[in-house]
Amino acid sequence: MAGLRLIVGLGNPGPEHSRTRHNAGFWLVDALAEKLGARFGLESKLFGQTAKVEIAGQAVWLLKPATFMNLSGKSVTAAMRYWKIEPEEALLAHDELDLPTGTARLKFDGGHGGQNGLRDTMRLLGHGGFHRLRIGIGHPGHKDIVTPWVLGRPGREDEALILRAIDDAIDVLPLAVAGDFNEAMKRLHTPRV
Repeated sequence: MAGLRLIVGLGNPGPEHSRTRHNAGFWLVDALAEKLGARFGLESKLFGQTAKVEIAGQAVWLLKPATFMNLSGKSVTAAMRYWKIEPEEALLAHDELDLPTGTARLKFDGGHGGQNGLRDTMRLLGHGGFHRLRIGIGHPGHKDIVTPWVLGRPGREDEALILRAIDDAIDVLPLAVAGDFNEAMKRLHTPRV
């Protein structure tokens, strides 16, 4: 399978959203850019902020859509077209209610699971044939409180768990970029001892 050329962090723009659970995808690309000494710059024709990094000897674009989450696909598909990147060469990092806080999972293809950034991207692509990095934010326990939970900031303990999951994911990204998704998944999905 082809390696990765684009890593997208899904989130909502604006300082009021910056540390919310829903912005876990932004947290990941921000942490990656910081680790690799890259700076994001606004790219208006791509409706987002971009940075270029090198991972495993490959040039990889990072993207943070400047659209709201439910319109993320506009930015993602614009970037794919502009850089001539196939969907299977893209990884979308996003918050995941159905995973425990502090868990990170790689996945290729599938549904959107109610995640609006994935939903919009799939609507515009016509399929879900791209990689996902699902960052667990846990579930509040009742569907009626999901929205304030997702749009809220995690407590200190949960934030530390999410950041640890992001670090674990960043550690296996060189394998994914090189196209070795099976090994990346094996390492990321094997519990720490």
